[in-house]
Amino acid sequence: MAEQDDSQEKTQEPSAKKLEKAAEDGQVLSSKEMFVFTTLIMGLCVLTTLPFFIRDFLSIWKVFFLFDLEFLENSSPMIGIGKLIKQVIYITLIIGIPLIITIILTQMVVGGVNFAPKSFEFKGNRINLFSGLKRIFSSKGLVELIKSLFKVGLLGGITVSILYLNIKDIIFLSERHLFTALISLLNNFPKLVISLLIVLGFIAVFDYMWQKYTHVEKLKMTFKEVKDENKDSDGSPEVKQKIRRLQNEISQRASTQTAALENVKDASAIITNPTHFAVAIKYEVGKEGAPIILAMGRGMMAEKIISLAEDAQVTVFQSPLLARAIYFTGEIGKEISENLYSAVASVLAYIFKIERGEESDYPEFDVPDEMNFDEYGKNIK
Repeated sequence: MAEQDDSQEKTQEPSAKKLEKAAEDGQVLSSKEMFVFTTLIMGLCVLTTLPFFIRDFLSIWKVFFLFDLEFLENSSPMIGIGKLIKQVIYITLIIGIPLIITIILTQMVVGGVNFAPKSFEFKGNRINLFSGLKRIFSSKGLVELIKSLFKVGLLGGITVSILYLNIKDIIFLSERHLFTALISLLNNFPKLVISLLIVLGFIAVFDYMWQKYTHVEKLKMTFKEVKDENKDSDGSPEVKQKIRRLQNEISQRASTQTAALENVKDASAIITNPTHFAVAIKYEVGKEGAPIILAMGRGMMAEKIISLAEDAQVTVFQSPLLARAIYFTGEIGKEISENLYSAVASVLAYIFKIERGEESDYPEFDVPDEMNFDEYGKNIK
């Protein structure tokens, strides 16, 4: 009983199929802290470009605070509003597009971009109060709370430490000239920003590693799930055994047909389709027994048989129905089917007369209905 319980533990790494199905359901690896870190960096980079645009923005904005009668009489407020709207849109695009691109690239690196329609489907447990409380007070919710408190405490501690190290400059800022005070602030501000970014970078890396670990743990599989998946993918052992048996039979048959090509020169006749199938049969007059199949094949093998027969001056007789009937009912080295005795006898009698130089009418014969096959071996009657 204990062994059965152990076998149900999710100890196996998720398969590619399991990961693919999870992605279809919207379960992909993601890290909020990594988004915070990358978007902050991009935001700071974008902010450095704003001075190039803010001057035009302020020059338009100040129009609304002018009370010069001459200016108001010679200008339209709507023109100023239009310019202001354009500037707002312009700055919004300058800030928004880089941030959106950053978010997409971050997700591509972290867990890949995935569009999962199933994640937009309505699920009742999402609005269920008890399910919501369960998620909040779950182990995952507790970990997220601890992470948030740790992050706030760490960032706050770094900020306080830097302010404490520069407390003297901060205290005497009010006694300094405005320009000197701004210079002092600008000198200390990068230290604070860089320190916070370094800390956020470490937090982002830690969060990524943790999210990756929990994502894999959530998708881990039991031995039974792995076994069932392999069974669905590769088929049951019985089916695989049958496939292997058919493959062995096909391989053995191909080897037999290749080896039998040496016997084509000894054939009494070659019955063809005319090109898709070829059967080499041998019959010695006066001896007991039915004609024997010396070689047979289809496709390229049939072409080889016909070529070898022409080189050996063996008569080639075209009869699609009879060629297919012998091919699908006979075996190399064995006698032809008893149901084909009459048809083959008529063909051989005709060939023997032609080879002796005697005149003979083209043979007329019937192939039994149950032996009328198409090129795939399916009965056509």
